[in-house]
Amino acid sequence: MRIHALPIVVLALVALVPAVGARAEELAAGSPAPAFTLQGSDGKSYTLDQFKGKEGVVLAWFPKAFTGGCTEELGSLTRDAAAIGAYQAAVFMVSFDSPEKNAEFAKSLDSKLVLLSDEQGDVARAYGVSNLGGFYAKRWTFYIDASGTIAAIDKDVKTATAGADIARKLGELGYPKR
Repeated sequence: MRIHALPIVVLALVALVPAVGARAEELAAGSPAPAFTLQGSDGKSYTLDQFKGKEGVVLAWFPKAFTGGCTEELGSLTRDAAAIGAYQAAVFMVSFDSPEKNAEFAKSLDSKLVLLSDEQGDVARAYGVSNLGGFYAKRWTFYIDASGTIAAIDKDVKTATAGADIARKLGELGYPKR
């Protein structure tokens, strides 16, 4: 009788996948937001510290540029840019894609939104959004107040209404208007 090792190897890898992106502690509202330094689709580098004491930050994580749901989400944020921009918050979409690919993605929809790149996935792991063994980010949105504290996490993002949902949530959370 011959034993086939491939199914056993596949099962072992599948069992490990959830642990790869796991955090020791799950972030929640009231947690300090993990620091980040990420390259933007506009060629600039962005850090959480540059916004502290000035305005809030929204990190809308998305799985992959140029895919259906991500295109719909970016389109929604682009359409609702004025409503989002009424609040004192820097809003970014974030993925594992390169800054160049994110720049092409934003340009393809004529979006002025800055997309951040986490090519190594270190920030995604810190935020607990690393998915499928670190190949994609979960579609979660983090609302960080001006003090650097997580005000809310949306783990049920609707791509078609993401822009309006972000604007509404900023208002609900009491982010100041510009």
